[in-house]
Amino acid sequence: MRENTPPRVHDIEDDDVEEIHFDQDAAPDDDELEMEEITMEELEARYGYLSEEDETAEGASFQPPERDDAILTFMKHKKAVFGCSLHPNRPLAATGGEDDRAYVWDINTCELLHEITEHKDTVTDVYFSYDGTYLATGDMAGELFVHKLQENDTGAPVTFRKVWEFSMGDMTWMCWHRGANVLLAGSENGEVYIWRIPSGDCKILPGDGVRCGVGELTGDGKKLFVGYTNGVVKLWDLKSCTVVMEVDAQNPMAQQSVVLSVACDKESPLYASGALDGKIVFCTNNGPVGAVEADGSVECIAFPPNNDLKIVASGTLQGQIAIWDYTKYGLRTLCDHKFMEGDESDTFQGGITRLKWLSDHTLIAATMHGNVIGFDARSGARKFTLEGHMAEIYEMSYNPHEKILLTVSEDRRAKIFNIPQLGD
Repeated sequence: MRENTPPRVHDIEDDDVEEIHFDQDAAPDDDELEMEEITMEELEARYGYLSEEDETAEGASFQPPERDDAILTFMKHKKAVFGCSLHPNRPLAATGGEDDRAYVWDINTCELLHEITEHKDTVTDVYFSYDGTYLATGDMAGELFVHKLQENDTGAPVTFRKVWEFSMGDMTWMCWHRGANVLLAGSENGEVYIWRIPSGDCKILPGDGVRCGVGELTGDGKKLFVGYTNGVVKLWDLKSCTVVMEVDAQNPMAQQSVVLSVACDKESPLYASGALDGKIVFCTNNGPVGAVEADGSVECIAFPPNNDLKIVASGTLQGQIAIWDYTKYGLRTLCDHKFMEGDESDTFQGGITRLKWLSDHTLIAATMHGNVIGFDARSGARKFTLEGHMAEIYEMSYNPHEKILLTVSEDRRAKIFNIPQLGD
């Protein structure tokens, strides 16, 4: 990992790239080879790999994967890709990365449709708004841009027009409201900005000079649950800009290290925060109500869309994927994330960078090894594995209507995968 990368996945010393063994099928004879001549450019376009010269020029080398399950690979980025988003109802993807660029492209053809060149630092966050009207991009320097998708006649080229921009200093996270054209972003000094787009009307949730590293909207969209590097978590009321609930160092159940992840149950006022030391704290509007200990730094937490099972999932950089029963504040099951089937060791198949629920019972995890693995959360059993990336995956975006998944990685690729039949 380089220095100029967003502080999302913490310092990794190894590349976590496995030795690749190529297909051992018999090689074709000379006559067969002469039947089809494929240039290097055609090979790159077909399989999404760079030539040896290109890899050297870009300062990195990745071994081609043994298997690539992606149906499409976007290769325009020249450096690591950190942010991605699928349009809610158009065949569009947006990606942004360390090359200070954000791109909008067609998910059926890989055709580049729009390029945002105004960023001067790593683009870490790229999101379409809830209805797809706007595209927001933000970089590590705190430069934010919003472009509006121009409505065109059927068959006309897709165009975007910049309608808003803002410079807020160092940005730590960004998200859209789920039901309004309202953009939120956290900062290094602890302030949280809330803008109405495109007017730019702004509210600021005050900070204490401590980095606000993570934030998530509550299920009703009226509050914001945020975590800070000093272990404090706060629940803010967005309308009044006041703190509804806070867990600070004076509380015996408080986090004792950096808060890395937060999550909100979609159906009830229950909130979870995960920390660098592995502690997960559960809170309601009245304060903390329970805690559990995960194995390693908790990079991600996620509640399922319908929580009849009363569970929450956590993923750690050490590779543990745990399903917790929050009625008992205890472990329900561990997901099958071993290297080999039946492995009894404590060796996991790569650290976890992202978790996402595809349905009430199916959870997917993105790993440092570049795989996406699907699990049945009721039993922890593995349902499927999607391979294709050559390095760690930084972000995922899922379209439940089309059953497709967009992933972006350190390997400079963005990939589209078809999700297998879930069978929940």
